[in-house]
Amino acid sequence: MTDASQGEGGSMGDGRGEKPQEADETLHLRVDALRADETMQLRVTPPPERSAPAGGRAERRRGARSAEGPPADASGRSSGGRASGGRASGLSAARERAAAALAPLVGPLAPYARRVAPYARRLKPVYPRRGRVGWRRWIPSWRQWVGAFLTSFGLLGTFLVTAYAMTDIPSNLNSYATQQDNVYFWSDGTPMARTGWVQRQAMPLRDIPPDVRWAVLAAENESFYSDPGISAKGITRALFRTLGEGDTEGGSTITQQYVKNVYLTQNQTVSRKFTEAMISLKLDNAMSKDQILEGYLNTSWFGRGTYGIQRAAQAYYGKDVGKLNASQAAMLASLLKGAGLYDPTLGKANHARAVERWSWILDRMVKIGKLSPQERAKYTEFPEPLKSNPLYDTGEQSDYLMELASQYAKKAAHLTDKQFDLGGYQIYTTFDRKREKALTDAVTKAREQARRNDAKVAANAHYGGSSVAADGRVLAVYGGPDHRKQGYNDSNATTVPAGTAFTPFVYAAGLEHGVHTSRGGPATPVTPESVYDGDDGVPVTTPEGPYWDRSGKKVAAHNDGGTSYGRITLREAMARSVNTPFMQLGMDAGLTTVRRTAEASGLLSSSIGPQVPALSLGNSTPSAIRMASGYATFAAGGTHTEPYSVRRITRNGAPVALTVPHARRAVGAQVAEEVTEALADSFRTAHPGAAAGRTGVSGRAGTTEKDTAAWYVGTADSVSTAIVVYRIDLARSLEPLPLDGLAGTSADSVPYTLWSAATGLG
Repeated sequence: MTDASQGEGGSMGDGRGEKPQEADETLHLRVDALRADETMQLRVTPPPERSAPAGGRAERRRGARSAEGPPADASGRSSGGRASGGRASGLSAARERAAAALAPLVGPLAPYARRVAPYARRLKPVYPRRGRVGWRRWIPSWRQWVGAFLTSFGLLGTFLVTAYAMTDIPSNLNSYATQQDNVYFWSDGTPMARTGWVQRQAMPLRDIPPDVRWAVLAAENESFYSDPGISAKGITRALFRTLGEGDTEGGSTITQQYVKNVYLTQNQTVSRKFTEAMISLKLDNAMSKDQILEGYLNTSWFGRGTYGIQRAAQAYYGKDVGKLNASQAAMLASLLKGAGLYDPTLGKANHARAVERWSWILDRMVKIGKLSPQERAKYTEFPEPLKSNPLYDTGEQSDYLMELASQYAKKAAHLTDKQFDLGGYQIYTTFDRKREKALTDAVTKAREQARRNDAKVAANAHYGGSSVAADGRVLAVYGGPDHRKQGYNDSNATTVPAGTAFTPFVYAAGLEHGVHTSRGGPATPVTPESVYDGDDGVPVTTPEGPYWDRSGKKVAAHNDGGTSYGRITLREAMARSVNTPFMQLGMDAGLTTVRRTAEASGLLSSSIGPQVPALSLGNSTPSAIRMASGYATFAAGGTHTEPYSVRRITRNGAPVALTVPHARRAVGAQVAEEVTEALADSFRTAHPGAAAGRTGVSGRAGTTEKDTAAWYVGTADSVSTAIVVYRIDLARSLEPLPLDGLAGTSADSVPYTLWSAATGLG
């Protein structure tokens, strides 16, 4: 027998004629030293299995494919072939280039990656967890919880930073939030009316008292000057309610509320709230706190149709914001929480809520050190606001006044319609409240009387009136019964002829320039004592003879009632309302001269009638405003100032430049005085009772040839007033209709009655 070494090296070494051993088979060797029936068993260890590649499922699949090698085709060659080799080499080159490009970045991070790798492996979820039993096998570890939190926090921070960087402050403000109203004031400075879609007037922060500012801050955002523009607590609460209950809740800072007012809509959505927060953060860095507070106070809703603290002060207390005390400011601040709930005039429940919040705001002002306890102790009685908004005084005559003032304001301040409609203007007019009321009341009474006398005639009645001071200020007008029903302004209409009320301009032209008795000859002076023929039906002559009209008829002048007065002086003719001398005087002075004198005195060239003899008897159609302005020229000593209805304009407190009318010489002072004296004689002759004991009063009645208009124009206390009564059916045309008794009689003239009431003589 051979020993073990021989068997292993001999018969096992060459393996001839023997079947090779399989991996787990038992090899039987006989050993001589053992008994014949004993054997020794050797177990051959199987080859180790190939370990799975590290990494994910894809990497394990790639490892398995690499171990198997590429598949062979029918000839036994690898199916990858040259194409696979080329593709592999291309990908390998690309990976090498990418690795080379990233090497400078990856290299410095490698030490940190090695440090973090163990912790990352620990955070890698492995389920079910080893060492745990039951449901605990599926609960993440504290490391995983911390990792998830930090990851979420990092992602959220990245999102917010990105959103902040991508959010821009809008350049276009909400036009509705910035539009303001235009406010009109009487000559005494009290509010008259307003126009515009909203009631808002922006006020500089310097004009808003500190008590008003801090009342608002105490109520809405006491940390305004220290916060970053948003309130995380408020936003969280609002989002929770929006997502959880379907509504929203306040908690916004003043900056957020301002952003909502001027940049965004009032939609209560999560996206709007998020956008609001982003813009607020940027706005807080772009604007000063005072600028934001000023914008907020000028755009917030306070109820009663008002936006901004200035309009709120006027609507609730009838005063400017600068005159509010801390108690009134606290009441207005309470409205910011909801005017529908805290306007104390809307009901008992509202009143109770308003009182409670008013008291709370004053206490908050004390707590934050903006109101002393001693001053707080003075405010024990709730400051009751006005029952209604005084700024809603529109309609009837005020609309006619606003129409005239706005037209003049745009012209004098060189404002376009678009600029004016954006609002924010304070228009201080020349209109006198007392004179306006006296004129309006007188016409209203006359209208009622006309309806009682003849309703059919009164249905088409029109009354125009205006008072103009010697310096050009328009003090009062009557434009119609109601601007909302009749937009046609009777005081500014150039529709009906002036009639014999025009004769003072003819008289002034003759006195100023003389007359020409021969064609091309020198002018002959005219005085009040110059004598003319006062008979009715006197033919009108020229230096060459009678004046013929186009129909071939001689033109003759006529007096009211066909009365003849014989030879009469010009002053007496004016006093007794004799017409024929002035028709001839116009021809002698020259119709062109008459026209120039009337225009220089204040009548518009567009209203001057044709240059025929009838020009001297009033074929021109001036408005009541212009007739009053023309007579005011005589009261001003012959200097004329264009009538104006606005004396000052501001926009949000800042003055707006105006083109101011200046006085200019129309006729000589002596001529103006002589015309005024003749008109005074006319007033005394026609109304001796009213003239008794009065000085500085003059006037002249005016009638027309076809009885389509009746006038009275005169001056009292340096204020000229013109009244015209006529009939027009506006639904058909602007052609005047016969008065049919609407203007009364010469002894009891309706125009004179209205004039005397407007001037305080009636």
